[in-house]
Amino acid sequence: MKYNELVAISGLSGLYQLMSTKSDGAIVKNLDDNTTKFVAARSHNVTPLDSIEVFTMTDNIRLYEVFQSFKVHEGEVESMDVSKADNKTITKLFATLFPEYDKDRVYVSDMKKMIKWYGIVKKLDLLNEPQEENSTEAADEVEVN
Repeated sequence: MKYNELVAISGLSGLYQLMSTKSDGAIVKNLDDNTTKFVAARSHNVTPLDSIEVFTMTDNIRLYEVFQSFKVHEGEVESMDVSKADNKTITKLFATLFPEYDKDRVYVSDMKKMIKWYGIVKKLDLLNEPQEENSTEAADEVEVN
């Protein structure tokens, strides 16, 4: 599995691996329990993690780069139980993990999602993949053939 295969689905918690797309939806695999299901496009939006950006005071930053910033304070992320923490604690933690975020446009619910997603992506060991090099390698493979 690669980072660019991960998707978030509106109305459903957690992260999913995109298995296939259809004209009326997508087939995804839940990363928590490894079940596969069809997600209808009429009911849900399927968003690749690659396309998610976080608001900052200047330019928006890709989610992958935010996760790289989280790695610096990894111990604090792992010790926090997001579901039991109050909003003030989560905001303080997120400010430590990613101080450049726009305090007016990044909500606590977004922070909770990013912290949870970071734990999932870290568990799958997908944070060590250099994103730019993967696309370059794929281009090289096409040229060689």
